[in-house]
Amino acid sequence: MKLLFLSNGHGEDEIAIRIIKRLQSSPHCPDITALPLVGNGYAYTRLGIPLLDRGQKMPSGGFITRDAKQLWRDLREGLLGLTSRQYRLVKNWGQEGGKIVAVGDILPLALAWLSETDYAFVGTAKSEYYLRDERGWLDSSSMIDRLWGSYYYPWERWLMAHPRCRGVFPRDSLTSKILQQWSIPVVDGGNPMMDDLLPSITGDFPQDCLNILLLPGSRFPESLHNWQQILASVAAMIGRFPDYKLEFLAAIAPALPLESFTAALISRGWREHSTNKFICQEVFITISQTDYAEYLGRCHLAIAMAGTATEQFVGLGKPAITIAGSGPQFTPHFATLQQRLLGCSILLGDSAESVADKLEYLLQNPPKWQEIAVNGRQRMGSAGASDRIAQWLLDNFCP
Repeated sequence: MKLLFLSNGHGEDEIAIRIIKRLQSSPHCPDITALPLVGNGYAYTRLGIPLLDRGQKMPSGGFITRDAKQLWRDLREGLLGLTSRQYRLVKNWGQEGGKIVAVGDILPLALAWLSETDYAFVGTAKSEYYLRDERGWLDSSSMIDRLWGSYYYPWERWLMAHPRCRGVFPRDSLTSKILQQWSIPVVDGGNPMMDDLLPSITGDFPQDCLNILLLPGSRFPESLHNWQQILASVAAMIGRFPDYKLEFLAAIAPALPLESFTAALISRGWREHSTNKFICQEVFITISQTDYAEYLGRCHLAIAMAGTATEQFVGLGKPAITIAGSGPQFTPHFATLQQRLLGCSILLGDSAESVADKLEYLLQNPPKWQEIAVNGRQRMGSAGASDRIAQWLLDNFCP
C-alpha cells in the first residue's frame, strides 16, 4: 500500500511527520512518500522520507491568500508552473493506486480530490474558534459567516464530504462538532500540534524567576525582521521588573541562518557569554536551533511572532504576548485572527513598550494565569492525537 502525504508549510510538514512516525512504529506501515507543496521539505528529508518532488520556496512563504502583492510575486516566481507540476504528480499517484493524506488547508485538500484516489484530510489551518466559542458567535463574525454556518466554506465542505474522502480530522472538538452537521466523515482525534512536547513548567503563576520564550517564526527573511522587533521588546523589559530574575530562551527554526540572529544580538549590545548564550545588563538570552520542545516546556510565557509554535505554547496552558509584523505571515490581520483562535491566551501588543505593559498586567493579575491555562488546554487539546490518527489510518485507510 502506497501513501502520499501532502502538506503546505513548515508547521504542516511537522504535523505530518508526527503522524508518519507513529505509522512507522507499526509492522503494517504503508510505503510512505511526501510532497511538500511549500518549501524544500526539510522535515521529511531529516526523517529519511522520500519526496515525490522537492518543493520551491516562494516569496509569500505560502501565505498568498493574505496579500495580493505576495500572490503577484509568487506568480512571477513560477507559482502556476509549480502548481501544475504538483497536480500532474498527484494525478499520476492516484492512477498508480496510491492513497493520499492531505495536511493543511484547501490547497492540499483540493489536490487530493483532483488525484481521483481516496484521501483523508488533517485540517490544521481552520477552526470554528475564529468565528465562535462554546457560548456562541463572536461579535466579529459577519452575517455571511453565520449564513454559511462554518469557518469551512461550502466548497471546502463539499471536498470533505466527497465519497473519496474517507476521513476528516479537525483540529479541535468544537470544529468537529460543527462539521458533523453535514455528511462529512469527521473523526475527533485531537490536535497533533500538542504531541512530542515537554511541559516541565505548567501554566502556574511564576514566583521569582521568569523564563520567557522568544519565537520569531520560521520563514526567512521575515523571521529576522521579527527578531529585531522582539529584541526591542526584550530591551523594554530589562530593568522594569526588579522582583523577577528574567531569562530569555530563543527557539530558532533549524533551517534558518543562526549567524544572522546572533549578529542582530551583538549589534544591539549583547555580548557572547558562552556558546550561543549572550548577556546584557546581567540578563541572559540563550539561542538554540535544537531545543525547541524543551524551551516550550521550560518557559512561563512567550513573546511570539509565529504561527504553529505560538499555538503549541498556548496549548500548554501558558500566555503569549504577540506583536504584528510586516509579513508576509505575521501581519496585523494574521495576529488578529490568531487572537480570535486562541482567545484570552493571546495578548496583542503594538510596540516594544506595550509588550512590557502586557507582561506587567499579567504579573499583577495571578487569577488571569489560571484562566489562560484552562483556555489554552481547551482550545488546543491534549497530547496523543498523532497516535489516534495513525491508528485510524492503519485500521480504516491502509488495510
